[in-house]
Amino acid sequence: MTKLNQIIAIEKGVKATAEQAFVTAHRDVQKSDPLSGISRSYTPRDEDGLQLPAETKLPQIRATEVIDRVTGQLTRLFDVTATKDAANCEAKADVVVDGRTILPGVTVTTLLFLERKLGELQTFITKLPVLDPAERWSYSPDVGAYASAPAQTVRSKKVMRNWVKAEATEHHPAQVDVYTEDVPEGTWTTVKYSGALPADRVGELLARVQKLTEAVKQAREEANSIEITDTAIGAPFFAYLFGER
Repeated sequence: MTKLNQIIAIEKGVKATAEQAFVTAHRDVQKSDPLSGISRSYTPRDEDGLQLPAETKLPQIRATEVIDRVTGQLTRLFDVTATKDAANCEAKADVVVDGRTILPGVTVTTLLFLERKLGELQTFITKLPVLDPAERWSYSPDVGAYASAPAQTVRSKKVMRNWVKAEATEHHPAQVDVYTEDVPEGTWTTVKYSGALPADRVGELLARVQKLTEAVKQAREEANSIEITDTAIGAPFFAYLFGER
C-alpha cells in the first residue's frame, strides 16, 4: 500500500522528468533531417560499365519512438497524480467515449489535470511529422520506418562524336565538327525513408484526443456523486490515444 506522503515526495521529480521528455519530444519531431532516410543503388547498363557504390541512410528519429518515450514518462506522471488526487478527494466519475469506459473512477482533481494535459497532447499531435503526400509510402519492417516506391533515374555519360560537314577533296581536307552526345550508361534506383506518420494516422489521433477531452469534461460534471478508488490511469489512457488502429 502506497502512502500519500510517499506519492507527494516523488511527485515533483516525476513531473519534472515527464515535462523534460515532452520538451525533448517537441524538439525532436521538428527536425526534418534526422527523420529522413534514403537508399540508392546503381546498376550499370552494360556488364563492364562503371560500378558505383550504393548509398543508405536510415532515419535517426522515428515518430513512433518519440511517442513511446513521451508515453512512458507521462504514464508514470498520470499514475502518480491520480493516486495523490484520489487520496485527497472522494468524488470521481468514469470517462466514457462512444459508450466505452476508457478510464473508470477518475477523481475530480485528476479530471482537471487530464483536461490540461489533453490540451498539451493535442498541440503535440498537431506537430507530429506527416509523410510527404507526393510520394507513395509503405511501412518497411526491415528499416522500422516508411519507404517510398522505388524511383529510377538514368545516369548518362558524354561521348565525343564527329560530324563531317564536307568530304575531303583533292585540294581541301575534310571539314569535321566535333560534338558531345549524352549516352545512357546506367540507372539509379532510389528509395526514400521517413520516420514520419501517415496523415490519416495523425488525423485519427487528433479525433481521439478531442473525444477524450469531451469525455473528461462530461465526467467532471458527474464526479461529485461517485466514490473514489485508487486506479492506475496512464496505461489505458495511452493505449487508447496512441494504440493501433
